[in-house]
Amino acid sequence: MPIEELVSNWRQSGINESDTVLLHSSLKQTFKSFLRKGIKLSSHMILESFLKAVGPTGTLILPLFNFDFVKGVPFDIRTSPSQMGMLTEVGRQHPKAIRTGHPIYSFAVIGHNSDKFLGMDNYSGYGKDSPFDMLKQLNGKIAVLGLTDQHSMTFYHYIEEMNQVSYRYMKEFSGEYTNFKGQCGIKNYGLFVRNLEKGVLTHVNPMGELLWENNIYSGYRPNSEIGLRVASSTDIYEFVSKIIQSGGAEGLLYKIHRTS
Repeated sequence: MPIEELVSNWRQSGINESDTVLLHSSLKQTFKSFLRKGIKLSSHMILESFLKAVGPTGTLILPLFNFDFVKGVPFDIRTSPSQMGMLTEVGRQHPKAIRTGHPIYSFAVIGHNSDKFLGMDNYSGYGKDSPFDMLKQLNGKIAVLGLTDQHSMTFYHYIEEMNQVSYRYMKEFSGEYTNFKGQCGIKNYGLFVRNLEKGVLTHVNPMGELLWENNIYSGYRPNSEIGLRVASSTDIYEFVSKIIQSGGAEGLLYKIHRTS
């Protein structure tokens, strides 16, 4: 059965029963690897496989990030889609999923610990009141399927905000927001954004390499047959915080675009 094979793959990568896992994903490589065996997977099958991997006492968290709010597009927590790929949209529509409230960085949470995210309406996308912080409190894991750190590891920005790095700052966005009851109004939310005036560019793949070198990542690189890597959110937080606090973030988490 393909679902059982997928569960085995995820277990080999470092996901265990009862884990709380934040999953970032691109399904292209997984689809291709199974097609070579004559098996056509669906996003629903892959979601089921991750839910089976964490089991009934585990929790799966999927990013439903949508950047339209910053462009002035109204947000409806009931219907605004995820812009993070097929698996996340399937997760958003799962009958047992709860959705957190930030209009830019919301999440679908399915499973045992979903009640801890219920009603979460964090002001800051990466802040102390955010799902990223709850993930760390729960000693959860971060799993990345088929993506580089540059295209997945938003958790780094949570660490940057917790350490109040100088190359980012809090910016507020205001817009039309519809809640679960269908009530509509203007709401304000914050993001700890990079300082564009100083030419700050997100540049995090080098940090990912350090996580591999220090055995914080387990599993497989994105272009491999399985393509899933896993790490403890606590281990990542402590490792990256030390680098930030030592003044070593430039070249590992960001770089400066300098014009001549």
